[in-house]
Amino acid sequence: MSQGLDAVGFSPRPEPVLHWSKMASGKKEPAPPTVCAAGVLLLTRESSPRFLLMRHPDRWDLPKGHCDEGEDFLTAAKRELVEETGIDAKVCEFDPDFQFDLHYPVTYRKQPDKTFQKHVRYFLAFLPQVVKIELTEHEMSRWWSWSPPHQIQSQTIDPLLAAVADHLSAKQSG
Repeated sequence: MSQGLDAVGFSPRPEPVLHWSKMASGKKEPAPPTVCAAGVLLLTRESSPRFLLMRHPDRWDLPKGHCDEGEDFLTAAKRELVEETGIDAKVCEFDPDFQFDLHYPVTYRKQPDKTFQKHVRYFLAFLPQVVKIELTEHEMSRWWSWSPPHQIQSQTIDPLLAAVADHLSAKQSG
């Protein structure tokens, strides 16, 4: 097993690293601090598969959230799954060969003048069929039909779904 990887081959949450960039004046300025988050794409194994999205006031998203201090991505994803859906990760079959990372700048209401670099790692997990969701943090949830390509949210969800479609296709043909 490679150093730095856990038993399933996933790397732990990275330690914050300060990167430097040069301003126009030539002075060095630290890059935005990194915020780590993790989520799960749940896909059913039904003859007509479905995947779960959660509704925020302004967008659809997956069950996901920030990594707690010292928490690796997979542990955070499993914790967020149960917190946001009521689904225990133990009833899910996680695909050990899939993870998808996104990096993008974000600002938060509490610090509107500060930009953070967000690093989100998504995992793929399967359920035998659609299950009832216990809403705790979202307006609603919806099981969507799996029929790639999807056009739901171009910045984060669509690239993830495209990567999952490619991954599943490669597994079927391989």
